Amino acid sequence: MTTPRRSARRLVRRWWPVVLAVPLGAAAGAGYAAVSHPSYAASAYVLVVAQNPGEAATATNFAQAYGRLAGQPQVLAVAAAETGHSRSELEALVHGTTSPDAPMIEITGTGGRPEEAARTADAVAGSLVSFANASSKDTNVRLVTLAPAAEPDKPTTPSGKLDVAVGGAAGVLIGALVMMTRRRPGAEETEEAGPVEAVEPPEEPGTPSTPRPRAEEPPAEKAETKADAKPEPKAKEKASAGSAR
Repeated sequence: MTTPRRSARRLVRRWWPVVLAVPLGAAAGAGYAAVSHPSYAASAYVLVVAQNPGEAATATNFAQAYGRLAGQPQVLAVAAAETGHSRSELEALVHGTTSPDAPMIEITGTGGRPEEAARTADAVAGSLVSFANASSKDTNVRLVTLAPAAEPDKPTTPSGKLDVAVGGAAGVLIGALVMMTRRRPGAEETEEAGPVEAVEPPEEPGTPSTPRPRAEEPPAEKAETKADAKPEPKAKEKASAGSAR
C-alpha cells in the first residue's frame, strides 16, 4: 500500500515539467509586456449615402467596396503626405472594416502615441472620402465623415494580463511536450520495484517431484526384451532333438 509521501513524490517526478514551465512562461509574458513599446489605436467612421432615396442596399454594397479600397495605394498616397509616413508604412498602420448590414466604414489607425493614431485614421478617412466623391456622378453615392477619430486613453498593446496568460499557456504546452518525451510512469515504477523474478508454476498433485531420467528407461526395456527372446532358441533346439530320437 503506497503511503501519501510516496504518492506525492511520484506526482512531483511526473508533473515537474509543467510545474516549472508555467511560472517561467508567465514571467516571460510579463517581461515582454514590460519592455515592449506601447501601441495606440483610433478609429474614424465614414458613412455611404445614396443620392436616390430607397437605395439603401446600393449604399451598403458600395460601403463594402470602398472599405476594401481604404488600404489601396490610390487612397494612401494622399494620406501619406499629411501624416509624414510613407505609403508602405501606412499599409501596416491602417485597415478598414465594414458591416454587412450598414453602409458604414470604420478606418482604424495605429501609432506609438495617441495623437499619431488619431491623425493617421483621420487622414486616411479624408482621403477615402475625396477619392469616392470624385466619381459620385457615376456611382450615385457619396461618402461623408460620420465621426472623426478620438485620441485613445490607453494603449491597445501590450496588455499585461493577456501577455501573462499567453505565457502561462505556452508553459503548459511546453511542459506537456516534455512529459510526452519522457518514459511512461509504468516503466519507472517497474524499475523502482526491481527486477521481477520468474515464478515457476505449482506442480500438480500425484506427479513425482523429481522426474526419472529418460536415459534409465531404455536399458530396462532392452533387458526385458532380451530376457523374453532368449528362451525361444532353446525351445527350438529341444524340439529338434526330440524329433531326431
